[in-house]
Amino acid sequence: MAQSSPLRVTLSVVGKFHTFDLAQELNQRGHLAAIFSGYPRFKLADNNVPKHKVHTFPWLRVPYMLLSQSGALSHQQQGYLDFLCYSTLDRYTAWQMPPCDVFVGLSGAGFLSGKKAHQLGARYVCDTGSSHIRTQNELLTQERDTWGGDSEAAHPRVMARAEAEYAEADMITVPSSFSAQSFVAKGVSAAKLRILPYGVSLGAFHPDGTPDADHFDVLFAGGACLRKGVPYLLKAFQKLQHPRKRLWFAGAFPKDLIVQMRRAGLWSDNIHLLGHLNLSQLRQRMSRSHVLVLPSIEDGFGLVMAQAMACGCPVIATEHTGAADLFQHGEAGFIVPIRRADLLAERMQQLMDEPATRQQMSQHALARVSALGGWQDYGDRAVRAYAALTQDTP
Repeated sequence: MAQSSPLRVTLSVVGKFHTFDLAQELNQRGHLAAIFSGYPRFKLADNNVPKHKVHTFPWLRVPYMLLSQSGALSHQQQGYLDFLCYSTLDRYTAWQMPPCDVFVGLSGAGFLSGKKAHQLGARYVCDTGSSHIRTQNELLTQERDTWGGDSEAAHPRVMARAEAEYAEADMITVPSSFSAQSFVAKGVSAAKLRILPYGVSLGAFHPDGTPDADHFDVLFAGGACLRKGVPYLLKAFQKLQHPRKRLWFAGAFPKDLIVQMRRAGLWSDNIHLLGHLNLSQLRQRMSRSHVLVLPSIEDGFGLVMAQAMACGCPVIATEHTGAADLFQHGEAGFIVPIRRADLLAERMQQLMDEPATRQQMSQHALARVSALGGWQDYGDRAVRAYAALTQDTP
């Protein structure tokens, strides 16, 4: 398919995620045809995307979010409503699909709209922020078997839909080598994959304060859950030897998970829950933390790593976070295997015992993130991938 006019790209995402950052980059280059979201317009007001290009279908997503936050839904009910949010947005996007050359749909809400894009002569890119759905399922089932509680594994209908999207797509974009390797391991051709690591807003994230020398502050940022490896961080924190250590959780921390961790003997008084932080508050917390720890069991690319590094905060992360695509082990932080609380503790202790090492890693983190180019570089790589796709013969 020869490209004689500017590339036109339509996006779809159930919330915001990185897709609105991509939308801004595409719009600045004259490539954005439209973006569809399950969020209401007021939740999208802070994005620099022309209003007439933003189409919303919030009628299920908003009630789902309110009910989830109230704790009124069981895990099974949450899973079913989440599935409905994705599938109805998919139908709406397919119905309203504008003329375009490429449709990029976040995994879970792109099957019907991807088929519609093909009917209109466009190419379909399945954009996934995680590992292969079967890899996710295997890892999270193992965590449920280890820790008990509700399973965070995918429902069979979600798995079937995801694999149908993988098959329908002309290209699958993933944010990390870990994600790509999981797809290849499940039989997806490497030729169908493109690795596009996420950017970071250097305007929003930069050093804003320094760590307290009288304490040792460990930060976790994001929604706490078994998938994020929270029990292993709590075990590692118990092993850390410091009289004034503190562990901070920025983001949602479900009450039932607190109960679960108390029963496991992993809770203590020096654990602090901050709840949701705005960008300014998160930047300050990252700048004033000695280390950010992301112990995820399954995480396509932990965006909080790049954000922390931009604030001068070293990172300790597992191999399943995309860390290897962001920094080298031993430079801006450390990369450890999943489920190794002992190694998490060892690396935290090293940073506590060796302030000079921590300071050196802080400088490496700042230099590394600055060299990445932020979201602009992400946009450049995405446009190149989409343009190449339109030039291939379907």
